[in-house]
Amino acid sequence: MATIVVFAEQSKGQARRASLECIGAAFATNAKVVAVTFGAGADAAATALGAAGAKEVICLTGAEPFSPDSVAADLAKIVGETGAKAFLAAATVTGKDIAPRVAAHLDSTLFSDVTGFSASGESFQVVRPWLAGKAIATLTSQAPVLCATTRPNVFAPAEAAGAPTVTTRAASTGGKATVTAVEAKVAGKLDVKEAGVVVSGGRGMKGPEHFGLIENLAAAFGNAATGASRAVVDAGWRPHAEQVGQTGKTVAPVLYIAVGISGAIQHLAGMRTSKVIVAINKDKDAPIFKVADFGVVGDAFEILPVLTEAVKAARAR
Repeated sequence: MATIVVFAEQSKGQARRASLECIGAAFATNAKVVAVTFGAGADAAATALGAAGAKEVICLTGAEPFSPDSVAADLAKIVGETGAKAFLAAATVTGKDIAPRVAAHLDSTLFSDVTGFSASGESFQVVRPWLAGKAIATLTSQAPVLCATTRPNVFAPAEAAGAPTVTTRAASTGGKATVTAVEAKVAGKLDVKEAGVVVSGGRGMKGPEHFGLIENLAAAFGNAATGASRAVVDAGWRPHAEQVGQTGKTVAPVLYIAVGISGAIQHLAGMRTSKVIVAINKDKDAPIFKVADFGVVGDAFEILPVLTEAVKAARAR
């Protein structure tokens, strides 16, 4: 049986959803999954990591303040000790910081933001979008260890896979880069990369004062995040953390609602892998309709309040 090492993120004992999905992707190949995590509450998160598919959980102690250099060195060492054939991490901010460093230690190529992961014997292959999503590539690695990051909301965690074996080990110290502070996001505000529903607005909203309509619709769903196009962020209407697109965040929610967004290729690159896409635009020829599963041609200022009330009524049933 092949072994896969997964870098699993957690905060105060709560495993991050994107990491549980990453473990689920590894578990689905019938490989032995070794999850490595760190930070206060790491041992408390072990149960969730095991339920998601981890056979073994290694908790690194003394890894704070966090140094991506040191943690990457520890992960690469664990890969070598376990004889793992693959290393995975979720394509989060931290995962994207750690994974390339691990790949460098292992002299391997990193496949980023993959949407498919499968096994062939004791080797693995990945599927990932290329050329802003215009092509889908199936890739393998000639390196001894395949390294990849998994796109959030694409894979599913395993269900009650079992209780893992939990061990602790001292983390390395002395990394060149160290995280000295973390700016916490607004309490209760979902990240667009991990939300099940994303409601995004573009220039068609005509100004920042109208984004309350976007926020109201997102709030009606209960599990939605608000997103924005690059033009909106560049204009200063919304924060960069909400930008969806090639130079922003790549999302793959169950439902993506694009309001007043024309559908430039830069934006499509960040959301075209969404399960269901709904476009609302007054221009019937807008490019966004070419990728949308459902399209509504009309005035967003009239449609959004009606849609918001309809969602509230549906959830109240």
